[in-house]
Amino acid sequence: MSDTEEAQYEEQGTLTEGLGSLLPTEALPGFVPGLAPPKIPDGEKVDFDDIHRKRMEKDMTELHTLIDVHFEKRKKEEEELENLTDRIVEKARKEDGEAKKKANDDARKKMILSNLSFTGYKVKTYMEKAKELFEWLHQLESEKFDLQSTQAKQKYEVTVLRNRVSDHQKVSKSIRSKRGLRK
Repeated sequence: MSDTEEAQYEEQGTLTEGLGSLLPTEALPGFVPGLAPPKIPDGEKVDFDDIHRKRMEKDMTELHTLIDVHFEKRKKEEEELENLTDRIVEKARKEDGEAKKKANDDARKKMILSNLSFTGYKVKTYMEKAKELFEWLHQLESEKFDLQSTQAKQKYEVTVLRNRVSDHQKVSKSIRSKRGLRK
C-alpha cells in the first residue's frame, strides 16, 4: 500500500470518527449505527473503491437517519404548535365571552341603577308629599284638639252659667214671691 493510499484511508477513518463525535448515537432515537470501518488485511491489495462505496453507504444511512429524526421532531413541534394555537384561540374565545358577559352585567347594573335613581326620585317626591300630608294632618289634629278642649270649656261655662241663671231665677222667684206676699 502506498503512502497516499494510507493517507486517504486514514483521512476517511478520521472523517468517520469526526462525524461520529458530531452525531451522538445515544441522542438520536432510532439511530442505526453505520457499518464498521473496513479492516485492511495485511499484505493484500486494498480496494479503495470498495472503501469509498462503503463509506458513502454509511454516510447515506446516517443522513437518512438524521433526516428521519429531523422530520419526526418537526412533526412533534408542529403538533405542539397546533395544540398551543388551539389553546390560545380557546383562551381568547373564553376571554371574549367573559368580556361580553361582564359588559352585559355592567349594562344591566347601570340600567337597574338608573331605574333606581328614577324610582329614588319618585320615592323622594312621595316622601316629601307624605311629610306635607303628615304635617297637615298633625295641624288638623291639633286644631281638632284645641276645638274640642274649647268646646268642653265652653260647655262647662254654659252649664255653670245655666246653673247660675237657674239659681238666680230661683232666688228671684223666692224674692218676688216674698215681695208679692207683702204687696
